[in-house]
Amino acid sequence: MSSPIQNVRGFGDVLPAEGPAWAFVEQTFRRELERYGYTEVRLPVVEKTELFSRAIGEVTDIVEKEMYTFTDRNGDSLTLRPEGTAGAVRAALQRGLLHNAQPRLWYSGPMFRHERPQKGRYRQFHQVGAEAFGVPGPDIDAELILLSGRILRALGVRDLRLEINSLGTQAARQHYREALIAHFEAHSAVLDEDAQRRLHSNPLRVLDSKNPAMASIIDAAPDLSDYLDDASRAHFQSLCDMLDRAGQSYHVNTRLVRGLDYYGGTVFEWISADLGAQGTVLAGGRYDILVEMIGGRPTPAIGFAAGLERLVALVEAAGTAPPAPAPHAALVVGDDSLQAETLALAEQLRDQLPWLHLQMPLGGGSMKSQLRRADRSGAAVALIRGAEEAAAGTVAVKYLRDGIEQVTVATEQLPEILSALHAH
Repeated sequence: MSSPIQNVRGFGDVLPAEGPAWAFVEQTFRRELERYGYTEVRLPVVEKTELFSRAIGEVTDIVEKEMYTFTDRNGDSLTLRPEGTAGAVRAALQRGLLHNAQPRLWYSGPMFRHERPQKGRYRQFHQVGAEAFGVPGPDIDAELILLSGRILRALGVRDLRLEINSLGTQAARQHYREALIAHFEAHSAVLDEDAQRRLHSNPLRVLDSKNPAMASIIDAAPDLSDYLDDASRAHFQSLCDMLDRAGQSYHVNTRLVRGLDYYGGTVFEWISADLGAQGTVLAGGRYDILVEMIGGRPTPAIGFAAGLERLVALVEAAGTAPPAPAPHAALVVGDDSLQAETLALAEQLRDQLPWLHLQMPLGGGSMKSQLRRADRSGAAVALIRGAEEAAAGTVAVKYLRDGIEQVTVATEQLPEILSALHAH
């Protein structure tokens, strides 16, 4: 016998026991996003490689090392999406959603990056993202941050820290880049291999280094806030005032940057202390240049993305996800000859009671084993149809949870019996 096939490393399964937490997270995002006027867009998993190299930046780690890219039979270079924003912008632009409109979109699904798997980080991972277009002011920044905080509270995730910053305009960042490069070049002997590689292509990412040997020179690096233009300062101050008025606490982290080339202006992250070094659970920011980079007209935009694996882990740790619903009832068939008509009865009950969770013991088995399965399922009642009940047009109702005495009722009374059970 051949050995069983295993999953690809970094591509996990979501098993039934984990399903309730996943459903809780996904349904909470959907509910809260729709409350704020966001509508769902479903995006393809595969895009042209050019979309990501143009939007994310040729010299980012994602494009250089982490993308799943392949050439198809037509010779086109295609990529499994490593993030969702570029695809959402491509869809909004291609499908005319930006024409005289300010769409607010959300999406969810798997993303792919070929990086070393570790706790909370997989090669296939799942995100929910939200993108808002056409609003230039800080009001949309504030609302999106408040929306993200509302979602996290609804999930029952606590002990989170909100960090915000402004990256300013492209011109301001260029001046800051030059100052950073000069600072780190003066300490080049201390830079590790990653920092050396990033120094001239993406120096802001050097600030993200967790290498303790570099901590002192990173702390001494120039501060981005000193290079902001007046318009960016005013925008960021208005954002802070709005968050203050809404009672939202935050920490201004002038070292907070985003790794993708399209970000500018406001950036923010929600961080959990319970996830170690990989503590960011939701992050986002403005990307006013991205629509133009992809081929459209200049369009202000802002969005966020959240990693579902990390949020599911936090929800499971907090115990806030509701358990999987148990069946309301389980049918028990006393004779194999009754299977067909009992199956028909089950369908009739489902037609009459759309809310009903009814388990049918397919595959047969003894009455005792069927009752044992019904009990293990968590069903409130077992509906027993033996030869005697079938002949009389009745069903025995055995209460499995409440200690109520078993009763026998006419089959026609079952909807009434089950509805009373549902009401309680």
